[in-house]
Amino acid sequence: MKDFWYELKHVDAQTGARYGILHTPHGDVETPMFMPVGTLATVKGISPEQLKAMGSQVVLANTYHLWLRPGNDVVKMAGGLHKFMNYDGPLLTDSGGFQVFSLGKTRKIEEEGVTFKSIVDGSKLFLSPEKSIKIQEDLGADIIMSFDECAPYPATREYMERSVDRTLRWAKRGLEAHTREDQALFGIVQGGEYPDLREKAAKTLAAMDFPGYSIGGTSVGEPKDVMYKMIEDSVKWLPEDKPRYLMGVGNPIDLIESAIRGIDMYDCVLPTRVARHGALMTHHGRMNINNQKFKYDFSPVDDMCHCYTCTNYSRAYLRHLHKCDEIFGKSLLSIHNVAFLLDLAKDIRQAIQEDRLADFKEEFLDRYGRDVYERAF
Repeated sequence: MKDFWYELKHVDAQTGARYGILHTPHGDVETPMFMPVGTLATVKGISPEQLKAMGSQVVLANTYHLWLRPGNDVVKMAGGLHKFMNYDGPLLTDSGGFQVFSLGKTRKIEEEGVTFKSIVDGSKLFLSPEKSIKIQEDLGADIIMSFDECAPYPATREYMERSVDRTLRWAKRGLEAHTREDQALFGIVQGGEYPDLREKAAKTLAAMDFPGYSIGGTSVGEPKDVMYKMIEDSVKWLPEDKPRYLMGVGNPIDLIESAIRGIDMYDCVLPTRVARHGALMTHHGRMNINNQKFKYDFSPVDDMCHCYTCTNYSRAYLRHLHKCDEIFGKSLLSIHNVAFLLDLAKDIRQAIQEDRLADFKEEFLDRYGRDVYERAF
């Protein structure tokens, strides 16, 4: 599609990481980039204006949840997601495929599609590749996803073979159902921890000539070394002139490691989710704002951060708000965490352009803590 294409600008001499420009109908964006997640057409606790001020480029929304509330017909009548949520930058919607994984106890997978139990009222719902595409076309995001199964980890080879083959058939059906020329439909590489299945999925999708490709099935409970190998086993078979999107990854070190492995885009609910529980990402490691030692600490959360929260409020005040369960406190903590990952992605882009991403990774780990590899955030 003429309004959507990836321009590779520089390859890091140390690692092979890519710096590029993604051209979309709603503007050009730099990669690698972190994309905040706005599940219900809002990033929790952060306004569209604040996101833009923080340097956010692409924002995500969730097809399954918006299908249920308020309904894709409402969003379409409003003029699409951009007008509905008042965000004039590029938007991305997932397919509902992750709910095939996350709602495992209430769904049934068949060749035609997936039957769910509604999380709102318990009613029976059915989602197929064609229906997922139709909903996403109504929502109107710049980038949309093929309907897939995000299989669990671990999964037997027999299960994964069936799942990959079905996901590839669904990708073909979705591609045939897609009609909007102003939307870029991505194929999703699955295959679990099996290199040959990742290769099969990537090669098959590449032959379908999607405008971009996602890597799915990561961050579902696997160790970090397994996740990184999944990325490598997928990326090596994808075309260099198309964007590569790693789905559901937002731990700071994972942004660096996945960029090193050729990833251009990543997203996660992690920064806002952990913020609501008082957990903060800083240049000096993790911080729990509930800690008693911050009661009389009037310094900013992070002395290397220039976000709205760190510029205006102290650790003591943030601790007070969070201990009192004030909504403003949750918003301020969320602003900081999202800004941290957006700034980290910006630093990754600069390091790539300066051919020093491997050095940057070591500097980051010296400050942040090397035990990050042994645990989740």
